[in-house]
Amino acid sequence: MGERDVRMASGTGRWIVFTTVLGSGMALLDSTVVNVALPHIGADLGADLAVLQWTVNAYMLTLAGLILLGGSLGDRFGRRRVFVIGVVWFALASLLCGLAPNAGVLIAARALQGVGGALLTPGSLALIQASFHPDDRARAVGLWSGFGGVGAAIGPFVGGWLVDGPGWRWVFLLNVPLAALCVPVALKHVPESRDEAAHGRFDVLGAVLGAAALALVTYALIGEAWWAGAVGVVVGAGFVRVERRRGERAMVPPSIFASRMFTAVNLVTLCVYAAFGGFFFLAALQLQVVSGYSALGAGTALLPTTVLMLLLSARSGELGERIGPRIPLTVGPLLCAAGMLLMLRVGEDASYVRDVLPALLVLGLGMTALVAPLTATVLASVDVSRAGLASGINNAAARAAGLLAVAALPMLAGMGPEAYRSAEEFGATFRRAMPMCAGILVVGAVIAWTTMRTRAPADCHPECRVHCGVTSPPLDPGQRDTAG
Repeated sequence: MGERDVRMASGTGRWIVFTTVLGSGMALLDSTVVNVALPHIGADLGADLAVLQWTVNAYMLTLAGLILLGGSLGDRFGRRRVFVIGVVWFALASLLCGLAPNAGVLIAARALQGVGGALLTPGSLALIQASFHPDDRARAVGLWSGFGGVGAAIGPFVGGWLVDGPGWRWVFLLNVPLAALCVPVALKHVPESRDEAAHGRFDVLGAVLGAAALALVTYALIGEAWWAGAVGVVVGAGFVRVERRRGERAMVPPSIFASRMFTAVNLVTLCVYAAFGGFFFLAALQLQVVSGYSALGAGTALLPTTVLMLLLSARSGELGERIGPRIPLTVGPLLCAAGMLLMLRVGEDASYVRDVLPALLVLGLGMTALVAPLTATVLASVDVSRAGLASGINNAAARAAGLLAVAALPMLAGMGPEAYRSAEEFGATFRRAMPMCAGILVVGAVIAWTTMRTRAPADCHPECRVHCGVTSPPLDPGQRDTAG
C-alpha cells in the first residue's frame, strides 16, 4: 500500500483520522478555552490587563509567524515526524504553562506553545492529504473538520468547567495526557510522507522578520511604546523586500498576490478575523466581570455561535458554491456587525435569553454565512498546486489579524491596566469597543461587495477569469473537495 493509497475503511485510515483530530484538537481546544480563564489567571497572578493580552497574544504571535515555516518543514523532513515533534513540544509548553509561578513564565510558555502549534497544525491536515486514496480523501477531510468542530463547540464548556473546578492551570495541563495518547499512536499507525520535490533553503530570514515585525507592533500597541511600533514598521518593510528578492523561494511568494481575488479575500479575512479576535477576547471578560457569570457560565453562553457553524457550515459552503462569494462575504460580515452591536445590551442586569442569546445567534448566523465561502474562495483563487500555500497564508493572516486586534482594541477603547477588575469601568470601555469591531466588519463587507464577483469561481468563463482576478484554471468538484 503506497503512502497515498490508505482507505478510509481500513484500520490505518481510522487511526490517521483519530491521531490528526487529537493533535489538532489540542491546539484548537487551547485557543477556545483560554479567554474564559483570563479573569482567574489575572486574579491568581495579580496581573493587569496587559498580562492578559500577552497571555493570548504570545501564543498567536509565534503561531502566526511560524505556521508557514512549519508546513515547509513537514514537507521536507517528513510530515509525521514534524507533527509528532509539534505535539511533544506543545505538551511540554502546556506543562510549563500549568506550572507557571508568575506572569512572565506563563507568557514565555504561551509563546513556546505557539511554536508547537505551528509545527502540528499544518501537519495534521497534510497527513490526511498525503496518506489517503483520492476517492476517500474528501471523506477523511470531512471527518477531520467535523470532529474539529465538535471540539471547538465543547471547548468553552470544558474550559469553564476546569476553571471553576480544579482551576485555570488544568486548561493547560489537560494537553499532557492527550499528547501522551497521540504520540505513540502516530508513531505506530500513521505512515510517513514527504514532498520529494521540496528542495532549496528555507526562508528562515523571512519567517524571523515577519514574526519580529508582528512582535514589535504588538508590543507598541499593548505597552504604548511608539518607538517599538516605528521599528516594527521598518522591520515589516524589510520582510516585504526580502520576500520580493527571494521570489518563488520566499515563504510568501509575491506572485501569489497576482490573483486579485486572492488579494481581496485576504483583505476581507484581515477585517473579519480582527473583529472576531477582539470580540471573543472582550466578550468572555464582559460576561464574567460585568454580568457576573462564572467561567463555566461564560463558556456555555458563547456556545451558540460555534453550534450554528457546526450545524450549517456545510450548507453555507454549498450555497456559496452556487451563487459565488460576493453575497455571502458581504452579508456575513454585516450580520456579524449587527450581532456585535446587539451585545451593547449586555450589561450588569443582562438577561441571557433577552440580551445575550439574540446577539450570539445573529453573530453565529453571520459567521456561518461567511467562513466556509471565504475558505473556498481562498482555495479557488489560485492554481490547485498552490492551494496549500494559499490556505497557509490565509490562516496566518487570520491569526495575525486577531493578534493585532487583541493588542489594539483595549488601547483604542481607553481600557486602563486594572479595567477588568471594575464592572463599571470595563462595561464602559466594552461599549466603546463593540462599535469598533462592527465598523471593521463593515469595511470587510464593502471590500467583498466591490471586489468579488457574483458567480462562483468554477462557473466563470475562461475569458472572464482574468478580469475576475483568477488566473488559474477552475477547480473541478473532486479537486475542490480535496484542495485543503
